[in-house]
Amino acid sequence: MSGNASRLEWVDMAKGLSILLVVMMHSAFGVGEETGATGYLHWVIAWASPFRMPEFFAISGLFLSQVIARDWARYADRRIVHYFYFYALWALIHILFKVALGAGDPLMALSYIGWAIVEPYGVLWFIYMLGVFSAVTKFLHEIRAPHLAVLGFAAVLQMAPIHLGSYIVDQFAEYFVYFYAGYVLAPQLFRLVEWTERHLALATAGLAAWALIETALVFSPGFAVMPGAVNGGLSELPGLHLILALLGAGALCVFAALLTRLPFMDWLRWMGSKSIVIYLAFALPMAVSRTVLMKLGVISDTGLLSTIVMVVAIVSPLVLYWLVERTGWGKFLFERPAWAHIPGTPGSRNYQAVPAE
Repeated sequence: MSGNASRLEWVDMAKGLSILLVVMMHSAFGVGEETGATGYLHWVIAWASPFRMPEFFAISGLFLSQVIARDWARYADRRIVHYFYFYALWALIHILFKVALGAGDPLMALSYIGWAIVEPYGVLWFIYMLGVFSAVTKFLHEIRAPHLAVLGFAAVLQMAPIHLGSYIVDQFAEYFVYFYAGYVLAPQLFRLVEWTERHLALATAGLAAWALIETALVFSPGFAVMPGAVNGGLSELPGLHLILALLGAGALCVFAALLTRLPFMDWLRWMGSKSIVIYLAFALPMAVSRTVLMKLGVISDTGLLSTIVMVVAIVSPLVLYWLVERTGWGKFLFERPAWAHIPGTPGSRNYQAVPAE
């Protein structure tokens, strides 16, 4: 397949791979910290660590060029307010369940809510940073900052040892380059995917070569897999890590394009189309299932425990989404209500579409 339909399919497939790796990482590390051991999912996460989050950010920047030239209100509603609405809503839900109810400390919950405004809360940091990245990219567009200059500066930030203790600053330095690269290099990435569809054998050979290089550099001297973290050997070196992340993001998109040709993998593409649903809601069922399984003590293998927790963490948000769609209750969980739009923008109460001439 080719054209826009194919592009959307491989993008959703890439999102499916990304959200699978994200949930896998949190599930494996969480269980590993509880058991004090590692399982087979730790090794998968270790191998994917150079590109796991960079690819997610790059995909998020792919279609930014379609909206970047809009006026600030329409752009902000689509790419900034959108993310911050879901971040604020789900940060509140997480804090209420984990702190106010789980820990039984309403005062501490209020403190967490206050801090969540200035410092991204828990796993939702990705959603928060998407809003920040979108705002910064729009500002750079408005002042006509040269793409290559911004990309170069962002690359320097990524390679620099920036650890100021501010999650926003540190994560901005670490990941902005990938979001901006997705925005700037989108035409090249689309051409790469189109080339893949015409040269399947060469694309497969290229993926195999990349996988060998990735394996050699990750599982190199200095590599370590721990219950709650991994160290990727030479792949962690500044500069080399950036190159591997960008190559990995491109490779994952090529792999996603190949997977779209396999009908039995369509579940992953569908899951990718609901990646925001999973990302927002996976943390709570993940924590609950991990706690229940650990207390039951029936399963002792860390790998199997991690896999069960991962499956529960992925399926539960999709079940919740299905219930919301079927009943119509709780639509605000995954769909912004009219009041959460900037007045005068599509979706707001007073928005009036301009009639076509």
